[in-house]
Amino acid sequence: MISELTEMLYKIDKNTNIRLVLLKGAGKSFSAGADLNWMKRMAHYNWNENFQDSLALASLLSALHGLTQPIIAVVQGSAYGGGVGLIAACDFAIASNKAKFCLSEVKLGLIPAVISPYVVRAMGERASKRYFISAETFDAYKAFELGLVSEVVPHSDLDTVVENMVQQIIANGPIAIAEAKKLIDKVSLGDINEEMIRDTAQKIADLRSSPEGKEGVSAFLEKRRPVWPDKESIVTDLAEVSDDELE
Repeated sequence: MISELTEMLYKIDKNTNIRLVLLKGAGKSFSAGADLNWMKRMAHYNWNENFQDSLALASLLSALHGLTQPIIAVVQGSAYGGGVGLIAACDFAIASNKAKFCLSEVKLGLIPAVISPYVVRAMGERASKRYFISAETFDAYKAFELGLVSEVVPHSDLDTVVENMVQQIIANGPIAIAEAKKLIDKVSLGDINEEMIRDTAQKIADLRSSPEGKEGVSAFLEKRRPVWPDKESIVTDLAEVSDDELE
C-alpha cells in the first residue's frame, strides 16, 4: 500500500487539473497502527530489509509533504504510530472530536524515527519528547493544542466542515497556493538576511506580473470572481490509509 500511495502522489503532483487532495481513512480508524501480518514479516527481516522498508515510508512522507497541491488530512478516528506521521506530513488536518492519537512505537521497543521530522515540526520539540517516550494516548483537543491538527469539529459535522474548507481553498489562485507552500518551507528554516529579503521581494514581484496575479487583482478591483487560467477545480481523495507497514 505504501508504494501505491507514493506512486499515486507522484502522478497527482504532475496533474495540473487537480487542485486539492484529501487524505482519509476508511472505517472507524484513520490508521490504527501496524498490521499484524506485516509485523510477523518484519520480525524476520535483516538489517537491509528493515532499512529498505523504512525508506519506503520515508518516500511516502516526503511525497505528502512536498506535494504541489494542498493536502488536508481528514481524521475521523484513531491515528496510531505511522498514522500520526501521515497527518503531520500533510499541510494541515481537520479532526473529529472522536479522534484519538498515539505515538506508540516505544511500547514495541522501537522509535518513531522516520515520521519524526514531520511530527516534531508539527508538535514542537518539548511535546514530542513527552509523547515519543510516554506513548500516551491523547484526544483531538490535545492534538489541537499541540498543533498536530488545526481544527476539531463534532463528528457529525466533519464532512461539511471539510467541504467548506475545500471550497475556501480552491477559490484561490492555484499557482499562488503552490508558491505559498514553498515559501513557508523556505522561510521557516532560513535566517532573515539580505538573501531572504531579496528572494521574498522577487517572489511577490513575479506573481504580481504573472497572468494569475493580474487576473486576481483585476477581479478584486472589478468586484467579480477571478477566473484562473487553464485550471479545473478537481478535488481528489486518496484511497484508505492502510495500517500495513506504518510503524
